[in-house]
Amino acid sequence: MSFDPETLRYDAAGLIPTIAQDADSGEVLMMAWMNADAVAQTLETGKVTYWSRSRQAFWIKGETSGHTQELIDLRVDCDRDCLLVMVRQVGPACHTNRRSCFYTAVRDGAEVELSQPMTD
Repeated sequence: MSFDPETLRYDAAGLIPTIAQDADSGEVLMMAWMNADAVAQTLETGKVTYWSRSRQAFWIKGETSGHTQELIDLRVDCDRDCLLVMVRQVGPACHTNRRSCFYTAVRDGAEVELSQPMTD
């Protein structure tokens, strides 16, 4: 059975939330949005491509920073309204230069910073 990105359940703006996870460690790296064309482009090129809501343009992860995401596997959730991309991440995934965007925990009612920006 072939996969058609149009069969996914997109929101009213034509977007689907996409979680990026390190394929080797299992670490959750980030969340971003894709549209049907970004899904198709990601599958075609193997370079994870998102849709930038602020710029209204495609965003190939690492295109300017060099912090690329190579697609290892794309998974569709049971409701077809969320994606998981298993990636090989080069460098930090977060724009704050941290490995993961999820570097803040809430513990005992306080925010705790779990990691510092990476150094090159």
